[in-house]
Amino acid sequence: MQVEFVLLVLSLLFFASIFTDKIGYKFGVPALLLFLAVGMCFGPEGIGSWFGAPSIGRMISIGGAQAIGTIALCVILFSGGMDTKISDIQPVWAPGLMLATIGVLTTAAITGVIIYFMFGWLPAVTSLSIGTALLMAATMSSTDSASVFSILRTNGVQLKHNLRPLLELESGANDPMAYILTVTLIGLVTSTSAHVSALAIVQDVLIQLVMGGVMGFAFGKIIVWLLRKVPLSNESLYPIMVLTACIFIFAATYYLKGNPYLAVYTGGLIIGNSKFTKKRQTKSFFDGLTWLSQLMMFLMLGLMVVPSHLLQLGVWLPCLIISVVMIFISRPLSVFLCMIPFKQYKQRDKLMLSWVGLKGAVPIIFAILCEANGVEHADMIFNVVFACTLVSLLAQGTTLGTVAAKLNLATPAEQKARLRYFDIDLPEEVEASAEEKEVTAQMLANGNMLKQIPVPSQTLVIMVRRDDTFFVPTGNTILREGDQLLVISDNNAEIVVQDKEEEDEEILSKWKLNMMYNTRAFLREKWDQLVKNSR
Repeated sequence: MQVEFVLLVLSLLFFASIFTDKIGYKFGVPALLLFLAVGMCFGPEGIGSWFGAPSIGRMISIGGAQAIGTIALCVILFSGGMDTKISDIQPVWAPGLMLATIGVLTTAAITGVIIYFMFGWLPAVTSLSIGTALLMAATMSSTDSASVFSILRTNGVQLKHNLRPLLELESGANDPMAYILTVTLIGLVTSTSAHVSALAIVQDVLIQLVMGGVMGFAFGKIIVWLLRKVPLSNESLYPIMVLTACIFIFAATYYLKGNPYLAVYTGGLIIGNSKFTKKRQTKSFFDGLTWLSQLMMFLMLGLMVVPSHLLQLGVWLPCLIISVVMIFISRPLSVFLCMIPFKQYKQRDKLMLSWVGLKGAVPIIFAILCEANGVEHADMIFNVVFACTLVSLLAQGTTLGTVAAKLNLATPAEQKARLRYFDIDLPEEVEASAEEKEVTAQMLANGNMLKQIPVPSQTLVIMVRRDDTFFVPTGNTILREGDQLLVISDNNAEIVVQDKEEEDEEILSKWKLNMMYNTRAFLREKWDQLVKNSR
């Protein structure tokens, strides 16, 4: 297959995926599900196969898929850490870490035991050992933060009672725990040794967690120090340096026997909450890179899957049963057990946390790990996990906003005004907001000079766009109807335009109020003087 043909098809796939995101935004469908659908449409049994065209999916090996998924997941977790504010997660760190650790273990254990007995009872399904059943459950034990918050933003929903930062912390920290479980169980299932020490397993898990957290914190601090102290010749190199640091933290922690996913998340958390040169450009760079990673990962998975395999009785039947178990049994049980010590969370909060057990690319990537390591029944595990992810995205992903509203936990999201004509983004340290205002005839009623327009205090008009030209105004600048003004305000004040009668009435009211205060002060002074003289 020619490289030019591959590039042509990939570019068309990316275009299709980007434009399907608009459909998802309109109908509340997870964008990542649409990326999967686009990949499946051009996969082994997609549109190309109808005309005898070769499938790009056949060119992707298990090793290649594992490498692409690992790099993409590394970037996504790092960017998630950068976007998480420590001040937001401080009040919820205890329940968040409880859900990310004990919650993942509980979910995997309950689901694994049910899978073991279910596969033994169903005649159309191959029976599994208890280790393999627990392994399948471990691959699906974490949640997908990107899908959750993409859907909440699409529906314009915010969650009450600090649930959003709690979910943010849990979804960022539970992938490392699920990775440890998956890798540990792969080692157990593929081990040729008859005796495996439980103490050795616990010790290995603790070492991975501690080393992952310590390495992420230490490397994050070192990178921040380098960004502050070492000036680079080109501004474009700062985001690339942070990306290099992300990959370095992942790889170095792996060879130091730590958990690489926990390390990159912790490193991103440290770097994102520190001040350094070109931080805003770096975060914008990682926002785009995160979307690219998600798009590439889901496209790849869609290209690899064979839809006819998902329709086999030995796949869709256990998929439906496992999905029901995870959505209505294992996830709710793990949430309610983990939240027992935290009395501030009510019943409806726990129900919402239970419903937000959304699956994404991570379970499929972990299922590919099973294939790469030669786990028995790995093909069946991949297909079941893939089908369960689809069910989760459809059942939970499309109803998150509705469930939040039914539980009375949804609040309208704050709509931040987007700039259309001016490319400006204020740093986080600057407590000010920028917005655009179009000059109207009402604004020019008292005169067409900038100084004659009623502008609130602590507000500046710093630039004017007229047709395709931009200029910095002064108080004597003549404005025209249709001009666009870039307004900076440190108190989120809006330009209030009043007509002449309203302005005169306001002036009169202020004059009356001042007269009242002055009269009261005068009378008070005279009274005090009279009392003093009487003594």
